[in-house]
Amino acid sequence: MNLESAIKFHSPKSPNYTATTPATASEVLTGTDVMAAMGMAQSRAEMGYSAFLGKMGLSKHDSVRAITLLTQHALQTCDRVAALRKLGIDSKPAVMQVLATYAYLDYCRSAASVKSCECCSGVGFIDADVFTMKSPLAGGIKRNVREVVRVRCKSCEGRGVVSASCNDCSGRGRALDRKQTETQGVPVMGDCKRCSGRGYERIPSTEAHRATCNVTEGISLDTWKKSIKPFYDSLITKLEIEEAWANRSLAKVTS
Repeated sequence: MNLESAIKFHSPKSPNYTATTPATASEVLTGTDVMAAMGMAQSRAEMGYSAFLGKMGLSKHDSVRAITLLTQHALQTCDRVAALRKLGIDSKPAVMQVLATYAYLDYCRSAASVKSCECCSGVGFIDADVFTMKSPLAGGIKRNVREVVRVRCKSCEGRGVVSASCNDCSGRGRALDRKQTETQGVPVMGDCKRCSGRGYERIPSTEAHRATCNVTEGISLDTWKKSIKPFYDSLITKLEIEEAWANRSLAKVTS
């Protein structure tokens, strides 16, 4: 059993709590076996198991726990980066928490993710200036009157959120390779160059940098790009590695 198949046991739709589909044959794993397997997998790979459950939206507690564990990992390894090693005792834990939080948000991102619209700040409507021709009630010369009205935001079409899916491939991860198509004369599909085949746009690392600037002024943009961004990317990779380890642990326990 892998992590994806374990999701159904966290919110069962029926009292039939078993690891396999209903059949006339006897079950290999009982509900107790599944619960014990999940507990063992979580004890072996706590960060990866919590991160996965949080990514799937099953538990807010697991999301917080994954960020906490990633923050601890960042504190243990951040001294390898000179710019982070020079941070003060008070600011270093706060900076690590910011980096861990944004790394986790990027790890959870998918083509189905949505983000708040920057144009309308998530409201769905914006204020716009409208000029109309009006005349006094008793007659007279018409004049232009400036009014401020609320109109629907064009960026999000009034929803207040925009999709994180790639605009070129619409979240599929594959797009038309125009150069190969012109060469071969038939449509040729390939990995989307804009999203590198992920199907969604990653959170810009500059957003994490701006968040760290609210904690400390000791990290410039040049320092971020040269030394801290690779460390930030390693935190995202750490979550992916831990998830893979949790998946292998669960599969080994239930094999």
